[in-house]
Amino acid sequence: MTAEDKVNLLGMPRQALADFFRGLGEEPFRARQTLDWIYRAGVADFAAMTNLSKTLRGRLGEVAEIRPPPLRVVDEAPDGVVKWLAETRDGQAVETVLIPDADQDAAQSRNTLCISSQVGCALDCSFCATGKQGFGGNLSRAEIVGQAWQASRELAALGRRRGVTNVVFMGMGEPLLNFEAVLDAVDVLQDHCAFGISKRRVTVSTAGVVPRIYDLAERSDCALAVSLHAARDDLRDELVPINRKHPIAELLAACRHYLNRLGDRRSVTFEYTLIDGVNDAPEDARDLARLLRDLRCKVNLIPFNPFPDDGRGYRRPVASRVRAFQEALRDGGASVLLRATRGDRIKAACGQLTGRVRDRTRRRARWAAAREIAAREIAA
Repeated sequence: MTAEDKVNLLGMPRQALADFFRGLGEEPFRARQTLDWIYRAGVADFAAMTNLSKTLRGRLGEVAEIRPPPLRVVDEAPDGVVKWLAETRDGQAVETVLIPDADQDAAQSRNTLCISSQVGCALDCSFCATGKQGFGGNLSRAEIVGQAWQASRELAALGRRRGVTNVVFMGMGEPLLNFEAVLDAVDVLQDHCAFGISKRRVTVSTAGVVPRIYDLAERSDCALAVSLHAARDDLRDELVPINRKHPIAELLAACRHYLNRLGDRRSVTFEYTLIDGVNDAPEDARDLARLLRDLRCKVNLIPFNPFPDDGRGYRRPVASRVRAFQEALRDGGASVLLRATRGDRIKAACGQLTGRVRDRTRRRARWAAAREIAAREIAA
């Protein structure tokens, strides 16, 4: 058996791993033992798994592997944010961001990991650098979970008291368009024999893939975040093009269904990127508050993070305009949080991730051509 034929056990949920061991003629409890070695001990060598028989360890070495995506580049910002470049099997790369609490000695300090689910993104939100890279394909479950596995090992090597405590699928890609791999990853992240992260601390984000929100409600109890960014369909059509297929009314109906399935104590988070002169006026805040009035939700406000050649000339609003929007939302009865900008010095803030994408869509070339035309028109 060649290395290409081996089964990568990284990212495999417990039930699938139990089935794998049954196929080898072993008892399914071997899955639990193996999960413990991979995720709690951080072991990638079957020979080190000493509570497995020598024969089984040898057999695993022949048919299986534990192979995370290699980390090729590491950047660390002055505010403690760390960005890794994780390489895929086909030579592309995605970015993963660790956002630690400032006080790592606090009893409840968090290490939030922002992970990617696709190479580039199949969508093209106008304010996001990832979308401008085009789309290079879906990540495997091993490549998704491998980001968290690698980060955990890095934290341990740095002597950090706590490992990864929160995971958000808010890196590169639209998670619900890589549904099965993302759901497998969520299972492993939540499994008490693996990462053991609480269901409220694993968040799947979507730009509005409505049918999959209904599917997610049947399959998972993870937290849900929705990239909203506008309270009117005409504006959201421009900012988040998937809105043309699934407009706001459909999206909110799916969110209500999700909440009904999860129970009265859960809520949905709506992400709202504030762009100067586009969606940050007081009337935009009032429209948003009215739109969300009957939903159990909170709003995360994200001042726009610039990136090179965005093609639109978008700007971050001044602080006073951001505060006015926040206050108008609160006056309208909304629960609102202003997300602190972190990691922008290393292009690791929300909307800035680019990775290394082999674009299947030619979107990157179209954006470059559009920028050239605009530059010529300005020069003329």
